[in-house]
Amino acid sequence: MSRYNALKADAHWQGEWDARRTFAADDHSPKPRAYVLEMFPYPSGRIHMGHVRNYTMGDVLARYRRMTGHEVLHPMGWDAFGMPAENAAMEKGTHPGTWTRANIATMKAQLKRLGFALDWTRELATCEPDYYGHEQALFLDLFAGGLVYRKESAVNWDPVDMTVLANEQVIDGRGWRSGALVEKRKLNQWFLKITDFADDLLDGLAELKDWPDKVRLMQENWIGRSQGLTFSFQLLPAGGEERIDVYSTRPDTIFGASFVAIAADHPIARALAETREDAAEFIARCKAGGTTAAELETQEKLGFDTGLTVRHPFDPAWTLPVYIANFVLMEYGTGAVMGVPAHDQRDLDFARKYGLAVRRVVSDGDRTDPVFEGDEAYTGPGTIVNSHVLDGMDVAEAKRAVIERAEAEGWGSGTTVYRLRDWGVSRQRYWGTPIPIIHCAACGAVPVPREQLPVTLPEDVTFDVPGNPLDRHPTWKHVACPSCGADAVRETDTLDTFVDSSWYFIRFASQPDDRPFDRAVAERWLPVGQYIGGVEHAILHLLYARFWTRALKHIGRLDIAEPFAGLFTQGMVTHETYRAEDGRWLSPPEVADGIEIATGAPVTIGRVEKMSKSKKNTVDPEPIVDQYGADAVRWFMLSDSPPERDLPWSEAGIEGAWRFVQRLWRIVTTDAEGEGGDIALRKLAHRTVRDVAADIEALQFNKAVARLYTLASAIEKAQPSADRHAAAHTLLLLTAPMVPHVAEEAWAARGGAGLIADAAWPEIDPAMLVDDEVTVAVQINGKLRDTLTLPKGAPKEALEAAALASDKIVRALEGKAPRKVIVVPDRLVNLVA
Repeated sequence: MSRYNALKADAHWQGEWDARRTFAADDHSPKPRAYVLEMFPYPSGRIHMGHVRNYTMGDVLARYRRMTGHEVLHPMGWDAFGMPAENAAMEKGTHPGTWTRANIATMKAQLKRLGFALDWTRELATCEPDYYGHEQALFLDLFAGGLVYRKESAVNWDPVDMTVLANEQVIDGRGWRSGALVEKRKLNQWFLKITDFADDLLDGLAELKDWPDKVRLMQENWIGRSQGLTFSFQLLPAGGEERIDVYSTRPDTIFGASFVAIAADHPIARALAETREDAAEFIARCKAGGTTAAELETQEKLGFDTGLTVRHPFDPAWTLPVYIANFVLMEYGTGAVMGVPAHDQRDLDFARKYGLAVRRVVSDGDRTDPVFEGDEAYTGPGTIVNSHVLDGMDVAEAKRAVIERAEAEGWGSGTTVYRLRDWGVSRQRYWGTPIPIIHCAACGAVPVPREQLPVTLPEDVTFDVPGNPLDRHPTWKHVACPSCGADAVRETDTLDTFVDSSWYFIRFASQPDDRPFDRAVAERWLPVGQYIGGVEHAILHLLYARFWTRALKHIGRLDIAEPFAGLFTQGMVTHETYRAEDGRWLSPPEVADGIEIATGAPVTIGRVEKMSKSKKNTVDPEPIVDQYGADAVRWFMLSDSPPERDLPWSEAGIEGAWRFVQRLWRIVTTDAEGEGGDIALRKLAHRTVRDVAADIEALQFNKAVARLYTLASAIEKAQPSADRHAAAHTLLLLTAPMVPHVAEEAWAARGGAGLIADAAWPEIDPAMLVDDEVTVAVQINGKLRDTLTLPKGAPKEALEAAALASDKIVRALEGKAPRKVIVVPDRLVNLVA
C-alpha cells in the first residue's frame, strides 16, 4: 500500500463534501437535533492556532453527533464590525469594508483547508446589510417594547481623535492612539434596559448545569446583587436639612464608620467646586482616571477633605468627615459610601493614607479590641463588638437589627442593589450598525419606518479627519422627519459590536429574507446544545446574549430564555516569545536556535504565553497544513493536553501527530481477514467504542486520543483474524471525527459505501463489555506476593487453591501450610503464615 498523500486527500474530500452539501443542516429533518457552535471569529486577517483548536473541538463533536443519528447545525460566520477595521482604514488608506471582506475571504479559505464540517450555506457577516438590517428591526422592536432609552452619560473623550474611547483604550489617562489626555464628557447615549432582567439573569445561572462553575460565578459577580441599607447622614451644622444618602451592604459595621466618601460628580462635590478652586482641581483629576469599578479597585485611592461633617445616626455627638474620593462611582447606589476601614480593604487603604480612625467592630477569632492594627482589613465572620446595642450579635443578626431600627426611626430602609448597569450601546464610530433613529426638533427621537430598513452605511467616507465620518457626511444624515416631514437628522452613533454577537446564533438557525428569523424554525434548533469559546468572553458577550434572548421573549418574538444550554471554555494555544537585541518582538519563523535569522544576533527567549499578534508569537496554520496535512494539525490539537488547559505549541508534537496519521493509514489499509478469533481484541474494541463516545460527550478529547492509541497498538500486535479486521474497521470509524480526510480516503480504499462522514457510530455488544476474568492479588501477612488472572466469580475454594499453587507463594511459604486463609471474591487472597 502506498504512503498516505495528505495534501491530495485533503483537497479531494473537501471538494466532495462541498459538492454533496454534506454538512448542510435540514430544518425539516425528523432526526433529533444537535446545535454545535463555536464563537464566531473577528476577521482580523488570518486564523491562528487558537482558532484551530477551538473549531477542531466543535468539529469533532459535530461529526460525532452526525454519526450518532442527529441532524446537526454547525454554522460559521464573521463578527465583522468594530474598531480594528477603522484603525486599518486610517493606517492603510483603505475602506473598512474592503479590508474586512478581504480578511474574510482569506480566513474562510484557511478554515476550509482544515476540513471543518461547517454548514457554509448559512454563512453570515455582521457588516452586511442583510444581517444588520434585521438587527435594526430588532432594535426597533425593543424600542417599541420599552427596553431602549437615551440619556446623558459620562464617556472617555479623546480630544485629538475626537472620539469616544472604551476604558481599555485609555492608558495612563491618555488615548491609546493619540496620546492625548482623555477627558470625561457627558454625551447623550442609547441604552438597553438589561437591569430590568437582573434578577432573572442571576437566578437563571442556577439552571445552567452544563456551564463551568467559574463562568457562572463571574457572571454572578458582574450582576452583583447585594442586600443592604440605604440611609442618610445629616450634614452639619446642626439644624440643617441637607443630608447625604449612602448605601451599605454591611450595615452591621455602622459603629466602625470613620468617614463618608462621595463621588466626584456628586451634587455636593459639584457645588463645592463652584466656590473652591482646590476642589475643582481634585474633581478634574478624578475625571482623568478610570470609569469602571474594576479600574477604580486597582488605582491609587485619593481623597479631598471637603471640611464638611455629618452626624452619625446612632449618636448625635458623633461626627464623621466628608471626603470626595476617586473610588466612588455616582452610578453605583447613591454616589456616596460609608467608610468602615477595619472591615473593607479599600476603606482601610484610604484611612491609612489620610490618618483616619480604624475601629474594629467584628471580632477576628478572640481579637475584640477596638484599635485595629495592620494593613489588611478583616472581612470574615465573627461576633459584633464595640457596637453598643449590637454587641454579641452575629453579622446577619446585626444587619437585620440595624435595618429594622433605621426603618422604624425613619432614617433608612432595607434595599437591594446591583452592580450591573444598563447596557450603553452607542459608539461614535462609522464601522458599525447604524442606530435606526431620526432626530427631529419638533418630534424628538423618531424610529426609522420599517419599510426604510436597512439604514445602510454610506460607502463614500474618508478617515483623513479625526472623528466619526457619519457626522460630517454631506448628505447621509440629512433626512425628513417620518412624523412631521420637517428637516431632521439621522442618529450618527452606531451600535456596540456586542449587539451583533448577541443574536447571531438565532440568525444561524433561521434566515428568512423578510424578517430577522422565523420563530418556529429558530425554536427547533435553540438553545445551542454546545457552545465553545474563550473564557475572555465569559462575562460581557455571554451576559448580553442571555439578556437579548430574554428581551426577545419579553416582547413575544421568541420563547427561549437561555441561548446556550452547554458551554465549554477551552484553553489557549501558547508559544515562546522572542525579542531582538533592540527590543523588537520576533515571530517564530524569524528565529532559529536562539538566533535572529536575518541578523545572526542572539535573541532573548521569553515566557511561553498565549499567542498574540502584538507579541508576534503566533503560528500560522497554513504552512503547517502544507507540510503535514490538515489531519495532523487536528490530531495534535486534540491529543496533548486537556481541552480546558493551555496547549503549548510544539514542532515535535505536530510531527508525532503526522506519524500517527501515517500509522493509522497503514493499519486500516493493509488489514486482511484471517482465520480464528481474538476475543481480547474484540472486547477492547467494544470498550473503546463506549469510552471514546463518553469522552467526546464530555469534551475530553485527549482521553479519547489516548484510548485510540491503545486500540491501534493492540491491532498492530494482533495476528490476522476476523476480530482484527473488525477492530481496524472500528478504529477507522472512531477516528473519523478527528482525522476526517484520512478516514474518508481509507474508507474508500476499504470499499466502504458512501462517505464515512455519513456512516453510523459503531454499535456496542453489551456482552463484550462484561469481563469474564479478574486480577486477584495474593498476599502473605498483608504483603503482596503475586497476582493471578482467574475466571470471574470463581468460588473461594478455587481462589485458595490457585493461590497455594503459585510458584511464588510456594517459595515464600517454604513448604509450610498457612495458619489462616482470607478470601475476598474476585479481589484478594491473604495467607496468614
